[in-house]
Amino acid sequence: MVLCVFHEVKLEMERVECFNQHLVNRAHEMEGTCTAEYGIDMGKKSYIVQERPTAVEIMTLVKGALDPKNIMNPDKVL
Repeated sequence: MVLCVFHEVKLEMERVECFNQHLVNRAHEMEGTCTAEYGIDMGKKSYIVQERPTAVEIMTLVKGALDPKNIMNPDKVL
């Protein structure tokens, strides 16, 4: 029974990821952005790198200057 539930959850997550990819692609087709009003969550990090590579480089430099030990929100851009 547990294996069956795990399989269903895995399939549902695959559908959600596919739908998310569709939404991001559609936003880009309309010259929009994949980001949210309050920032970029971990699920959108790869998309924003594709969308605005120079901006991400600059944000990474700013974060590095403000947080050289990477203790504030580790692995986040800003």
